[in-house]
Amino acid sequence: MSKLNEALRLIRTFHGTKIKDLAEKIEVSAGYISDIEKGNKKPSMDLIEKYAVFFSTTPSALLFFSEELDSQRGPFKNLVRNQMLMLLRALEDKTLGENKK
Repeated sequence: MSKLNEALRLIRTFHGTKIKDLAEKIEVSAGYISDIEKGNKKPSMDLIEKYAVFFSTTPSALLFFSEELDSQRGPFKNLVRNQMLMLLRALEDKTLGENKK
């Protein structure tokens, strides 16, 4: 199972972008982005390209990031990956908490 949905959510959160703002800019519905990021729907290559352009990266970088989230290679690599995920999730939680104020 790919972690592409999580990679897309994490990159959006890392950049401090709200779903509704991203949806407006890439011309899709906020509900669609939410479904993609929750893993309820699979993103099209077109959507991946729109994320890449918006976040100034490449589709291949997003796909690579998602594969790294999903990889099972080596204990050190897993430790670093898990620490990065914890950091990104903490940032996401903090951002969500600030948006509720």
